Amino acid sequence: MANDFAEYVAHRHDRLCRTAYLLTRDWAVAEDLVQTSLAKAWAVWRRIEGDPDRYVYRIIVNTHTSWWRRRWRREVPTDEVPERSEHDFSGTVVDRDTLWAAIGSLSKRQRTVIVLHYFDELTMQQVADTLGCSLGTVKTQLSRGLARLRVTPEVQDLLPEATR
Repeated sequence: MANDFAEYVAHRHDRLCRTAYLLTRDWAVAEDLVQTSLAKAWAVWRRIEGDPDRYVYRIIVNTHTSWWRRRWRREVPTDEVPERSEHDFSGTVVDRDTLWAAIGSLSKRQRTVIVLHYFDELTMQQVADTLGCSLGTVKTQLSRGLARLRVTPEVQDLLPEATR
């Protein structure tokens, strides 16, 4: 059991952190979210059957939702700049920032569906199973989210002419 969990974490940690980052848009919070979610998964690991991804993604989404509802804030602003993270994002492309600002303006549910479907490459049925909702709800949220992105002026400038 412990070896299975350790292998899972070693194999999936980076992808889970990326998913959490896409939901939170903050690496520190994303890493805390993954750590908390994996601790919850560890507690029930022996009861998880089959591929644990669906279960772990569900824990991440639910934990993020509960933190968001509580307006979770553990970091306190300081006058001193902390040491530099191992992740250097100084070269981030302006287009990416623009896109993420637009995705960040979507409703939480639309953003979650877009992240799970397009960035984690889950099928719509897998997204529905992960979120515990119907396939129709996922399709509706995805459609509405993409429609909102298409009419956002900043995002329109990023789209090829044929898709406008």
